[in-house]
Amino acid sequence: MSLSLKEMAAVAAFLQSGAPRPYPAHYMDTAIQTYRDVCKNMLLAERCCLLSAEILKSQAKFSDAATLLIKMTSEDSDLRSALLLEQAAHCFINMRSPMMRKFAFHMILAGHRFSKAGQRHALRCYSQALQVYKGKGWTLAEDHINFTIGRQSFTLRQPENAVAAFRHILINDSKQSAVQQAAFLREYLYVYKSMSQLSGDGSLPQLPLPCLHSSQTRVFFGHERRLAEGEKQAATHVTLEQEFDRDLSQLWRELEERVVSVANRGTVPITFQPSQCCLNSQTDNLRYPLAIVEEPIIVEVVFRNPLKVPLALSALSLLWKFTLKDFSNPQGGATGETISNEKEVRLLITTALNDIIDTQVIPEFTISPEETKVARLKLLPHKTGELHVLGVVYNLGTGEVGNSEGSLAEDLMCVRGQQNLEIQGPRLNMTKEEKTSVRYGPDRRLDPIITPPMPLLEVFFINFPTGLLCGEIRKAWVEFVNVSAVPLTGLRVGSTHPEFFTFGSATSDLTPVTPTAAEHCSAYKTVAMPPSVATVSLVSPAAFGVTSGDQLVVTEIPLSRGVLGPGEALQIPLWLRGPDQEGVHEINFLFNYESTEKTAKLSHRVLRHTAFICASRSLSVRATASRSNTLHGRERETEEQQEAEEKNGSMLVFVDVENINTSEAGVREFHIVQVSSSSRQWRLHKCINPVGDKDSKLASRERGKLCFKATRCRTEEGGASSTHTCTKTLMYSMYFHSIGGMSSLTPQSWTDDGGTSIVKKCSEVELDIIVLWKAYVVEDNKQLILEGQLHVALQTIGKESCSLSQKEETQEMVLLKFKPDVPPPVSKPSLEQLSHLIKTCLHYPESYDHPFPQKSLCTVPVTLTLSNCSSAQVDVIVDLRHKTTSPESLEVHGSFSWLGQTQYKLQLQAQEVYKLFLKACFFQAGVYNLGTPRVFAKLAQTSAMCETSQQSAMPALIIINSI
Repeated sequence: MSLSLKEMAAVAAFLQSGAPRPYPAHYMDTAIQTYRDVCKNMLLAERCCLLSAEILKSQAKFSDAATLLIKMTSEDSDLRSALLLEQAAHCFINMRSPMMRKFAFHMILAGHRFSKAGQRHALRCYSQALQVYKGKGWTLAEDHINFTIGRQSFTLRQPENAVAAFRHILINDSKQSAVQQAAFLREYLYVYKSMSQLSGDGSLPQLPLPCLHSSQTRVFFGHERRLAEGEKQAATHVTLEQEFDRDLSQLWRELEERVVSVANRGTVPITFQPSQCCLNSQTDNLRYPLAIVEEPIIVEVVFRNPLKVPLALSALSLLWKFTLKDFSNPQGGATGETISNEKEVRLLITTALNDIIDTQVIPEFTISPEETKVARLKLLPHKTGELHVLGVVYNLGTGEVGNSEGSLAEDLMCVRGQQNLEIQGPRLNMTKEEKTSVRYGPDRRLDPIITPPMPLLEVFFINFPTGLLCGEIRKAWVEFVNVSAVPLTGLRVGSTHPEFFTFGSATSDLTPVTPTAAEHCSAYKTVAMPPSVATVSLVSPAAFGVTSGDQLVVTEIPLSRGVLGPGEALQIPLWLRGPDQEGVHEINFLFNYESTEKTAKLSHRVLRHTAFICASRSLSVRATASRSNTLHGRERETEEQQEAEEKNGSMLVFVDVENINTSEAGVREFHIVQVSSSSRQWRLHKCINPVGDKDSKLASRERGKLCFKATRCRTEEGGASSTHTCTKTLMYSMYFHSIGGMSSLTPQSWTDDGGTSIVKKCSEVELDIIVLWKAYVVEDNKQLILEGQLHVALQTIGKESCSLSQKEETQEMVLLKFKPDVPPPVSKPSLEQLSHLIKTCLHYPESYDHPFPQKSLCTVPVTLTLSNCSSAQVDVIVDLRHKTTSPESLEVHGSFSWLGQTQYKLQLQAQEVYKLFLKACFFQAGVYNLGTPRVFAKLAQTSAMCETSQQSAMPALIIINSI
């Protein structure tokens, strides 16, 4: 009775009106303890506890109420404890500063006790606790909650909620042990399978495993290329094993544009679309890619297994839909029905859809724990139309290995589902609206258009070398095979290094019947000429696939009747020339071809090949040119020769050849076989220091010097010349490719820049030297003969040119300029350039006999020839009053006088040759220097230009004898 009085006293104190009195909570605590421990009456204790808790909550004493409720929990009754824990959890969340984690913790405890009591309220408690733990990084607690929610939902026949809970466990980076993850996976598969049996829905649901990286999906169009067979090396083209290189991709695009431009007579079509055989996240996927009917499409899908247990995928294939469309009609053609393989892949049946698109199925695909693995799935279209790859379909099971019974159980746990391939396009950032909002463009790599049949080319290289000497000429073979059912035409090849190769003619005398017959075939064809005749005819390079203009970069491959039929093959020789610089060089080839039937969708196809060549040192050739016959005695030459050279001009060419090979390639010695030239203006006339018919031999580090006389060509004979009695035809083909269009044969455009270009033209040579050599190499105890050629381009008189390009100097740091520079003034010719306007030549006898005792004055006729080297009028002043005043010169050469007029003012037209007839007067015998006339010149149209002396430092000596 006293306990009831204390309980009622506490309640009465709480309910008393007027002056507030503190609530005597200790009365209730004493009553609860006595009911529970002494009276053993839990019903009265629970009543007293709940009443006290409500009083405390009404006074906002949630902490005390929660403590009181938690004290009443026990192991006697799960249901009573669950109710009390749930009420305690609500007390924590209703505090002035809510205690969220305590709320969630006690809700989980309440759910656990509800679950033990067999009450469905457990699902509600776990779901409320999940709202607190979700996304906070407490992965283990979150996995436990989801696992319990999944089980509870499945028990309460809520399969959708159960699948969602188990899915969340599997897709996150779980920190559970492998055993626990395997249990989660088995539970998920069981729930998933039960759900699919209950629903009976025909659609395939989404599977959470393995993780599918849609953005890393790659799509490859075309057949797998055949590998090398013996001496045959297949073109590298594009494969899925190659990593994407943006710079290299841009290089191929520019090369393809150049080839297409040549094929279309110098213009690139507006509808031009660069060929892309492999699409990925870095390629341009804004346009619909083009695929060819009857050619496979390979979709590379990247899977990742986030679990510590293996996953077993089976019956893996692509899910697609296809719209039939006929592209044979130029106006577009009719559009047919849209077909999907969803039903077939869901039921694992084979139907007539294989007549439209043959879909590859991978029977087994196992992914190890925490492994990222690539699956390559193939589609083979048999009809034209529009294809859309939607996703992948497969059976999912655990990859655990067990006994036969266990394997049977795992098979029963295998479920079938799909994952969609959803690829986000690139961020749009062009217009103002796109910049201020987040918009993404389309990514159409999975939406190819299937076009009508096109030819398919395969290229094989036979005996293609991996190492060459610099300038070495080597012969290989290239084989073209049309492996399609469509004829091929318009075969062209472009390269980033056109100087590296040239094609031979299949009907040329240089071409053996088979590649094996060419083992000891020389690279050159020698034509004997009379010893007294200088070879000036230029061999036409048309037999080597070389013409003018852009054809130096793009070469057309001659085909029989212009067509390479289905299944046909063609072998032609390929001449290679080693790069001029040592080291490893990357050579890119682009083969472009078309179909005989023009289609609106695809105009051409390409095939790529990349070769690596290691070049070793051979020879270094340096050449310089200098004016000859200036102020020099010429009495020994005939009058016809003098007049010809005065009109056309001549010069000396010095060629310095050095053996820089370090013998690492087994080279014993080099032989200089021939020196030739190619120019519109000049040709090599003869060798001043000849060595007879023998070749010049150069051992390691030896140097040889050659001097040639070059004469200006007449208009009708400009071209190439050789200093030996033979013409080597392949030499000019290789030269055309190496020089890059024969820059010396291209007319220069002159501009009105104050006469600088005209004056500069006077000192330009535009003469290219070609040096042929042979090298004797010992390899495998056999002596081989290697052949090669080097090129030197002479541009300016007196300036040395070398076959090896000089290393670029390091650029120095420059200051930033924030104001625009003032336009540079019109450049004026330098004094050195002006000194080449007029070329002078003195004609006089080398010695002259005179009877001084009978006649005291001796007069000798001298002819001064003035040649205008420019293409403009030149004003010339000849001053004969100059005398040598140097005492040293007077001691060597005597003093003389010029008779008659002492100054001449002349105007020479373009390329005009003018002769002045002078008389020199001598007073006694001796040696005299006739090179005293001073010659000044300036362009006629420039009045402000200073007159510049044309005097040469080269003396002109005459001997006067007394008889």
